[in-house]
Order: sequence, then C-alpha cells, then structure tokens
Amino acid sequence: MAKKYKIGYTDGVFDLFHTGHLNMIETAKSQCDYLIVGVHGDDVVEGYKHRRPIIDEEGRRRILAAIRGVDRAVINRFRDKFKLWELYHFDAIFIGDDWKGTERWNNFEKELGKLGVDVIYVPYTKGISTTEIRKKIKDGDL
Repeated sequence: MAKKYKIGYTDGVFDLFHTGHLNMIETAKSQCDYLIVGVHGDDVVEGYKHRRPIIDEEGRRRILAAIRGVDRAVINRFRDKFKLWELYHFDAIFIGDDWKGTERWNNFEKELGKLGVDVIYVPYTKGISTTEIRKKIKDGDL
C-alpha cells in the first residue's frame, strides 16, 4: 500500500530519548516513504530553552539515525520551517498536537500550505516527557 507522503519531516530536541519521541517517529514514518528527522543543535536549544541538552547534538543525531524508520537524521542550526523546507523539500511536516491551534503553528499551516506541505499533528504521548524525566532525576524520584 502506497504511503500518503513521499518525504516527511519532523524535528525536536530529542534529549533523553523516550517513548513519546519514538511514537512521533513511528507515526510519521507510517505516513511517508522517506523520513527526515532534525535535531535542534545545542546552541539552538540553549537559545530558546535557556539550557543545554543533557546529551550533545551529535549523540542525539546518532541515536535517531539508528532508529528503524529514520531515513536521515540531521542537526539543525535554526528552527525556521521555511528554510528547512528549502533544504529538504518535504511534503508533510509532523508536530505534536500540543502545538495545534497556537498562533505560530496556525501561521505555519497557512504558509506551508501554499508550498503544498501538509502539517500533521501527532497525538502527544501523555505521561512521559523529557522535562518530567529531568525533574525525576533531579529530585531523586526514581
């Protein structure tokens, strides 16, 4: 059975890789022939989260590259989805549904739609997040 999209794209920090990350990748890959996964570079993450990831960018890229379903894992030096589209020419971008309805993603939907790109919202995996894992480690709540 043919998949709906030829090239899919998703990105994120992917620090402390967990099942929520895996669910995003598996869902994206189920809908596209070729999946590119972008890792936000360490400096990019520090710029918007005001902290560096625990696992460095190359380590995170290598983890993603080793996952079945990831056809290409790249490190991104910026978050601009239009510049990313210019690099990778994806026809679908996958993002967690916790972003649905935000001003930022409403704008991306509109503008990427003009390029023929669909924005696909993937259900957020409840009960697991990197922030929660970090908190448990810090609090010794293992």
